[in-house]
Amino acid sequence: MSSSPQPFKPGGQSLMVRRVLVGVVALVVVALVAGLIARFTGGGHRSQAAPSATSTAAPGSTPSSAPTAAASSDPTTQPGTSTTNPVAPPPHTSDPVVFAKAFARALWTYDTRTTSQSQQLAGLRAWLTSESTYADPAALASQVPDPTLWDRMRDNGQRATGKVNEAHLPTAFNQAVAADPTKLTVAYMYAVTVNGSQSITWTGGGQGDERRAITLAVQCRPGHNCALASIAPTVYP
Repeated sequence: MSSSPQPFKPGGQSLMVRRVLVGVVALVVVALVAGLIARFTGGGHRSQAAPSATSTAAPGSTPSSAPTAAASSDPTTQPGTSTTNPVAPPPHTSDPVVFAKAFARALWTYDTRTTSQSQQLAGLRAWLTSESTYADPAALASQVPDPTLWDRMRDNGQRATGKVNEAHLPTAFNQAVAADPTKLTVAYMYAVTVNGSQSITWTGGGQGDERRAITLAVQCRPGHNCALASIAPTVYP
């Protein structure tokens, strides 16, 4: 008989998070560092659940809401959209909020019956920025169950579908930009909090719903599509 889902807890401290969010991107520090470092180093961060069988703002502007982007609609990003990649590809958008919503949906959606752990992780890594100075693959990997746990989940036929309810730039981020707009031009990094849910099902008709919330560091340089920099599984107002 299949057991009920148990929460998967993301990994602990990431040195890349410190280097990116503390040592490099001063603007993101203001919005993210308190929750990122305190929770990554203290173990108090929010769990990312997975069941187991046991639009860029112009320099000098203040983004009080999602920056206007050429691709402003919320793209549909569900797995299975590609025959070679089970994870939906990143959207072509310069709006950090649109990007964050699409990434959260992809992160919270998986099917262990048809996708291996390595395939899932590889698909999500495609969302990372190509700038190694800012990319934090360790934070991303901490959100995916390890291969052993993934295999147990597969034995139980576990899959999940992510749903996004809303996303926004945290107040602390907006206040930081208002205080010194020039800091945004260092790396064009935006903090975006996403709220939603995850519907989980497994063999034998079992199912459950979990609320989800995550804060992302999204890089949106002018003239380029947005990309993921880092992840903080913590909600900011």
